[in-house]
Amino acid sequence: MSGYPPPPETIRGRVAWIFGDDFDVDLIIGVENIKHYDADVLRGVTMQAYDPDFVDEVEPGDVIVGGRNFGYGHPHYPPLVALRNLGVAAVVAESFSPGFWRGETYNGMPLITAPGITDHVRRWDPVEVDWRKARVTLPTAGTTLEGTPPSERVTKIIEAGGSLRLLLAEHRR
Repeated sequence: MSGYPPPPETIRGRVAWIFGDDFDVDLIIGVENIKHYDADVLRGVTMQAYDPDFVDEVEPGDVIVGGRNFGYGHPHYPPLVALRNLGVAAVVAESFSPGFWRGETYNGMPLITAPGITDHVRRWDPVEVDWRKARVTLPTAGTTLEGTPPSERVTKIIEAGGSLRLLLAEHRR
């Protein structure tokens, strides 16, 4: 089965981008591209409105930071598919839109709520995310932020690489 592997215990990377409050993730690829899943198409449109060099600068393990209500709008999957294809390993935000949170948790993406995150980071700062404990360490700022850890079920979903993989594994037993 295709999909994304589960994340490591601690995600180590950089802050690849910082979005503000009420950010609609469709803008990551442009609303006109929300029906594309092809990796090459998505790579060609990812973050073009913000930084045309983003796809060449982001590295595996990097994270996206968002403000309050990150993922506001319709919860379409291609924007995060595009980011995951580039190696983005997690999203850390002040808070998440409920529809976005459900959809991306279903897909196995670690989403960490860390109040105050946008006050403590700059683009390309190093970051360490212990997604099971919802602990975000920012070495440059000398700060560690604590969020609410995921439930046992959400932890299992992320460890499995998404809800579908978890359900299939549970029903094979």
